[in-house]
Amino acid sequence: MTCSAPTQPCLARVEAPSPGPLVVALHCSGGTGRQWRWLAQSLHGTAPVLAPDLLGTVQAGPWAGDGPFGLADEAAPILAAIDASSAPIHLVGHSYGGGLALHVVAARPSRIASLSLYEPSAFHLLAAATDPDGRAAYGEIREVARAVEDGLVSGAYRRAAERFVDYWNGDGAWAGLKRSVQDDLVRYVPKVCLDFRALFGGSVTLDAYRSWRVPTLILQGEHAPRPTALIARKLRAAAPDHALRVVVPGAGHMGPLTHGEAVAGFVANHVRSAMASSAVRIAA
Repeated sequence: MTCSAPTQPCLARVEAPSPGPLVVALHCSGGTGRQWRWLAQSLHGTAPVLAPDLLGTVQAGPWAGDGPFGLADEAAPILAAIDASSAPIHLVGHSYGGGLALHVVAARPSRIASLSLYEPSAFHLLAAATDPDGRAAYGEIREVARAVEDGLVSGAYRRAAERFVDYWNGDGAWAGLKRSVQDDLVRYVPKVCLDFRALFGGSVTLDAYRSWRVPTLILQGEHAPRPTALIARKLRAAAPDHALRVVVPGAGHMGPLTHGEAVAGFVANHVRSAMASSAVRIAA
């Protein structure tokens, strides 16, 4: 697990109960915990940020291949960290990390004090869509997943990585990356395929999400791709009494990186609001 920012204490291991709030922030596919450095800076003095590097990163290493991979495998060390702490947990997730965050809440609903999601890739929520927009969104993201998987199977890792990057960042984004960054993403392609399969196999229903009654912030980029934009709207509509959807001006799917300070500000305000509401309830 890595620290989000040098100025913010990072709990690489949660070994003893802690009474204070803890923010757990989960990154997107191909990213690292450092994508949350702006959030750690925004919350400095308020709460420590635990931003683990997920499987597939250099720090965490590859999936062991002991069996079919699922969100439960990725979530296991995160749940262990939560269980090792007595602190209220404020959970944050972006894209794949957002889909993973939903799985974590489902496993520990009573431990989560607030939830902040930036375009969570909970693609399973689109699978049963019967409306034209839902079917089109599901077909669109399925096509991207197939293209990446075809590149992996055929050995065209670089073409697969380019398709993945350009879909989420915009046409031509891959060509603008440094060669070293491209090489890192090429090495990540096998995990991208596992991430897609895990997200399509997600099991959190809208009814379950609605029942948690966790204060939830759903962030969406102004230029969000159709699948994640629709998921954000579905989550907001499913729980209008405790979920708020905010569109980040000028941002796309990669807002936590391209508009890091703005996104961090929204999330930090949500965390502080949840902390204040909790304090009022305890005082009452």
